[in-house]
Amino acid sequence: MRANSILIGLLAGMLAFSGCTTGGVLQSSPLAYGGLTDAGFRVPPVPIYKVDQKFHRQTVPYATDETPGTIIVDTGAKFLYYVLGDGQALRYGIGVGKAGFEWHGTAHVARKREWPDWSAPSAMMVRERNRGHIIPAHMEGGLMNPLGARALYLFNERGDTGYRLHGSPEWWSIGKAVSAGCIRLMNQDIIDLYGRAPIGTKVIVI
Repeated sequence: MRANSILIGLLAGMLAFSGCTTGGVLQSSPLAYGGLTDAGFRVPPVPIYKVDQKFHRQTVPYATDETPGTIIVDTGAKFLYYVLGDGQALRYGIGVGKAGFEWHGTAHVARKREWPDWSAPSAMMVRERNRGHIIPAHMEGGLMNPLGARALYLFNERGDTGYRLHGSPEWWSIGKAVSAGCIRLMNQDIIDLYGRAPIGTKVIVI
């Protein structure tokens, strides 16, 4: 009897460590959001307990006719789904564009960059200048770069959409409409997604 109790306790502990929950959801361990060194940059840990649990990276039930490997961005719910197949997807929390800056449609990943440089669109520079803010025209890749640790560049049949899936050090912006239109993820999440999505990946933004 005592042996059975010990075994049950061990199994429960293993389940908790792996991040398993009921309801067919597999959540990432907090370790997934720890600090890491990447290309010489020290990415700080995310205080993930301050981020709503629904925005943590996790495998969830997801019914879709899209093929595995497709990315579906639900801007209303603030979720990005990476379709796994068999009725499941890997879900990430995202930050989306403010009112008037949204984009919807179908595109594909045409370019990928690690620690990308960022150039401010001329319209953004004018808009911010009118608000009394001066922003740099160009920033090299780094911890404070607006594109974060990774960027996936979205193109459609007309060419560059101007929109990106990218990282951000501003973990507190996840789940909110704060960006100039692009889809932002926590740096740890965009690094994970970057490794899964090759050039040519289909992206649907709804």
